[in-house]
Amino acid sequence: MSTVLSNFATWKHFLAERVSQAKKAGMTEDTISSLAYEIGSFLDEKVDPKNEEERVLKQLWDVGDESERKTIAALMVKLVQKT
Repeated sequence: MSTVLSNFATWKHFLAERVSQAKKAGMTEDTISSLAYEIGSFLDEKVDPKNEEERVLKQLWDVGDESERKTIAALMVKLVQKT
């Protein structure tokens, strides 16, 4: 996972592939966003940011409440679906 997180473009590509796989497996957008929230929580607690983009996301995550964090997670899912 550390290689994936070292470059933000690589992380977005990795996340996009996982979102695509989840959709093919029949997961709903809500389920995918919930999983993205759980992953975001894990990363916040266990992984140090590896680049500037991740540092900004962590700062936003840290100041947000649960609802705002869920919005960040959903927006990350949308972002990777557009690339």
